[in-house]
Amino acid sequence: MPKTSARPRPQETLPYRIELCGDADTRRRILARAVSLQLARAIFASALAENPQGHITLRHGNRVIADSRDLATAPANRASG
Repeated sequence: MPKTSARPRPQETLPYRIELCGDADTRRRILARAVSLQLARAIFASALAENPQGHITLRHGNRVIADSRDLATAPANRASG
């Protein structure tokens, strides 16, 4: 009986990804992958600090967990006037 290696693919072991979205969201660049949500949120925050005007998303599979566009319009982030 031959031995087969049942190695998981990287996206299975690192299910969270932080992406920088391009014009019209047609092009995405994966900035990082993470094993846990806590680490993914820290990477997302760091990516946002490095590129505050960029469109950055935190995803788990196809599900969007955080989106920098949503944060820009959140009431807590609006200037009081």
